[in-house]
Amino acid sequence: MRKWLALVLALSCLMGICSVGSAEQAYLIPDSNTRALTYIELWDWNMEAVNFIYNEILARHGYVFKSGGKFDNYFRSKGWYTPNANPNNQQACYPSVSSLEWSNISMCKQVINDMIEQGTTNPGGKSIRVGIPTVSNVLSTFQYCSLKAGQKLDVYSAPSYSSWRGSNGKAAVSTNGDLWSAGWENGWMMVMYGTNKGSVRVGYVQGIAGACPETRTLNFAYVDATVNTNCTLTDDPAKQYAAVVSLPAGTHVTYLTSFYNNVAWDYVETTVNGQTVRGFIPSDYLNVMSDLSPEIIADG
Repeated sequence: MRKWLALVLALSCLMGICSVGSAEQAYLIPDSNTRALTYIELWDWNMEAVNFIYNEILARHGYVFKSGGKFDNYFRSKGWYTPNANPNNQQACYPSVSSLEWSNISMCKQVINDMIEQGTTNPGGKSIRVGIPTVSNVLSTFQYCSLKAGQKLDVYSAPSYSSWRGSNGKAAVSTNGDLWSAGWENGWMMVMYGTNKGSVRVGYVQGIAGACPETRTLNFAYVDATVNTNCTLTDDPAKQYAAVVSLPAGTHVTYLTSFYNNVAWDYVETTVNGQTVRGFIPSDYLNVMSDLSPEIIADG
């Protein structure tokens, strides 16, 4: 077993998605479980960050977030986070949350509500999206997947045979090499792998023998969003960042979720020449329409 793990690590480093560090352990507010947070200090953060701060309090207790959602992807990138085996948060998570922590959650929600009333996301506040700490360029929640060797699987940008396909319509992955999986959507497995040109590609495959049974069902947000800065969409969020298509400011896209490695990426869907295309843009380049509505949690 140790030799197998060492081989996986070595191959990962050759692929260029291995680095050394322990910063993934970081909390946004390390002592939010032992002291009262103040209204003023929370206003030092932007609205999205305050949203993550109160969810971080629950994540300490194994709160189970929506599979494939931005909170799930973010907290699973943290070495300290272990989701409860029982997904019923009222049974498995809430009883262990202290009264102090519930008070801090209430303070976070008050700040968010006040920001909404004032019509601001507090854009000048601190953001979670600057210098996301990580020990790997593999996207958060992607897990190494061991498939039956000798397969060559066609790769599509989205879970549909009519969606865009890289490599001039010939994108494919061999199961003889390394492959990581994020989970399943409508019978398609979302994968990340290295190409023979030294890049990385994220896409979807079907017709798999020996698929990873432990991978999750992906539940994306599917909400309207607008690109706020000229940028390019890429299916390689780890190595060469090759452009799939240019997205001018003002382009309307569908926001699916956010992933994290050394930076934060928004995963979006759009169309090019009538074909569905999915890919990644830096998170600061997107205005997500639902960002004003934090994830609903029960009060303690």
